[in-house]
Amino acid sequence: MTEITLALPYALPPPEMVSDLLRVLKTPALATLLSRNKHFEYHRYDNDSRVLPHEAWLAHALGLAPAPDRPDTGAPVATAVMHGCGLHAEAGHGHWFIVQPAHIQLSRTHLLLSDPRALHLNEAESHALYELARPCFEEQGKTLLHAAPGLWLARADEWSALATASPDAATTQNLSDWMPEGEHARAYRKLQNEIQMQWHEHPVNEARQARGLQAVNSFWLWGGAGPLKAAPQPLAIAGGPEWMQALAAPALRAPTAAQLIAQPGAVMLAELIPSAQTGDWSDWIARMQRIEQEWLAPLLTALQDGRIGSLTLLLSHRNGWSTVGTSKLALRKFWRKPNLNLLLKQA
Repeated sequence: MTEITLALPYALPPPEMVSDLLRVLKTPALATLLSRNKHFEYHRYDNDSRVLPHEAWLAHALGLAPAPDRPDTGAPVATAVMHGCGLHAEAGHGHWFIVQPAHIQLSRTHLLLSDPRALHLNEAESHALYELARPCFEEQGKTLLHAAPGLWLARADEWSALATASPDAATTQNLSDWMPEGEHARAYRKLQNEIQMQWHEHPVNEARQARGLQAVNSFWLWGGAGPLKAAPQPLAIAGGPEWMQALAAPALRAPTAAQLIAQPGAVMLAELIPSAQTGDWSDWIARMQRIEQEWLAPLLTALQDGRIGSLTLLLSHRNGWSTVGTSKLALRKFWRKPNLNLLLKQA
């Protein structure tokens, strides 16, 4: 039987917004898939976890970590990202971390990490900042590689036990609770401070601020992983930042519903993350309507005519996720009126 898993991070609205959003959401295919299901389950997620539910699912789907409902092991994705960036030889030795240039701002009471997507760092800016940071890493015996604008990789073998958080988990939170923790946390903070001083009032940042962009005044380190024991499981990913795109199979980095129907597997659609992270719910609705047209409606049709055997939706937000499975047989439950009520079940 041909099976498809469709992961939709932040397709679960927050409890305080869900009723208002459902009143304006026009997604008949999603309503049918939710209401005429063969199984449904909502899973609570540890709010103190250092990665978000969809990131834990992604690491598990790639064969890099246990299932999200097991004890938190983070998202050890750095070396898989390196493979996706063509850095196979380097990824075969040592313990590597993802390093992302960042903007940290001071709120009234605490520090905040801005969404890295908002930096819009270009190639020249990224390389200029990288060349300043690289010697600081090397002075501490660490290797820093430039993979793409805003996506660097650092080898730090002695930091392998460092507990780190993903940028999306730390964004909008009190940053002091999400900084790396462990025996070498002080060494990390020292390195971070040195690089912050290197970048302070650098011409790159002066030019960015003149254009109304955020200054790149720090970096975020996370996703630590050792050498891969085997190639990651093939996965399709639509949207998402550079690090996430690198985790997809090369032919599946801009997948379509038709492509997935022809070659069933697992796909993550990351389009809802930015609007949910910033609380832009008008944009979230527009993106949901686009997902309805481009993905959910074609998948529903493929279920109805038997081109695929079953479809599992994974819908998440920060505090949990729902799994909803349906099939051609389940779609025959005509007495179930299509509705979005399952999005309300978050307990």
